[in-house]
Amino acid sequence: MTIDFPNTASDILPDDHGNAILVGRVWDPRVSGPTPVVVDQGNLRDISKLAPTISQLLERDDLVSQLRNPSGFPLVGTLDDIVAASKPGAGSQTLHLLSPNDLQAIKASGVTFVASLLERVIEEQARGDASKADLIRAEITGIIGDDLSQIEPGSKKAADIKEVLIAKGAWSQYLEVGIGPDAEIFTKSPPMSAVGHGAHVGLHPISNWNNPEPEVVLAVSSKGKIVGATLGNDVNLRDVEGRSALLLGKAKDNNGSCAIGPFIRIFDGNFTLETVKQADLEMAVDGQDGYHLDAGSSMSQISRSPESLAAQACGKHHQYPDGFMLFLGTMFAPTDDRGGAGKGFTHEMGDLVTISTPCLGKLCNQVERSDTIAPWTFGITALMTNLAARGLL
Repeated sequence: MTIDFPNTASDILPDDHGNAILVGRVWDPRVSGPTPVVVDQGNLRDISKLAPTISQLLERDDLVSQLRNPSGFPLVGTLDDIVAASKPGAGSQTLHLLSPNDLQAIKASGVTFVASLLERVIEEQARGDASKADLIRAEITGIIGDDLSQIEPGSKKAADIKEVLIAKGAWSQYLEVGIGPDAEIFTKSPPMSAVGHGAHVGLHPISNWNNPEPEVVLAVSSKGKIVGATLGNDVNLRDVEGRSALLLGKAKDNNGSCAIGPFIRIFDGNFTLETVKQADLEMAVDGQDGYHLDAGSSMSQISRSPESLAAQACGKHHQYPDGFMLFLGTMFAPTDDRGGAGKGFTHEMGDLVTISTPCLGKLCNQVERSDTIAPWTFGITALMTNLAARGLL
């Protein structure tokens, strides 16, 4: 079965893109490197003279005014042509989309929705064995029910529930970060490692139980100011993390396991953090075998506010001089059986994952093994060398 990627700009842009300030990056073979761009109607324009990196761009106090009328910046190409070329395996000779971030740290918050919290507890109890998931799910929900959906993390009520669950032998490290005072904030992957719209996402070959995680991703400046948002796929290996939480890095950080895009939408009068808080994400998985899954994640159901998560990630206790991208977590619970009764969802190679919401557009990626997709070779040293050669440093 042939799976088609989006071929036009309208396929991936926000519904109100005419009123949106959208910035990102393209790989430009003419300069053998990445170029920061802004969407200008049906075109992409080079804004590298304004800032050579997206990290530096998002530090500007005059960002909105500088980008409100971008027609004066040099033309890179039509967005339709660039979207059509942004497919798995697009090489260095092809003008194509990259992830819209570059030097920022890539952070993620976990267990921020009740539905995904329960699945993390199940993973832990199953010790990575998918065949045990259905039984454990029934046992855990029998104890917890729906009570946690109304619990404010870190509150007295949360502490009282913790005592009850400890007494019943049902407490978990995932419940600790789900309803306790401290959020789970971890490093998803190194700066420059994220892939963009149209690229392969990678699964470590040791994994047989895994899933996509559709999320909103905040763009945060070095001062801790949330300046925009985009979409992300926090690819997860359920069997690896389920064996031990100490394997989180192995479960989360692999070649191609972090997808961000298609563009960062900058906050302005038409788009604010309140818009993000009300966003409903949709996700579709289409397999080459004809399999189809529809799922969703509503930001209104998040248990911690985006501001509080950003504040737990940075502050006097931790600084990010180049800013950071912050995945906000997902309520997607991968319980739809695929490949065996009671095992829940898992990927097959070739799956197309589409994550979308009207205010941010659409991010599409195809799943393959992390050891067979193109290796990550263009890092910070390569970027600095390239920018210096172009006279942008």
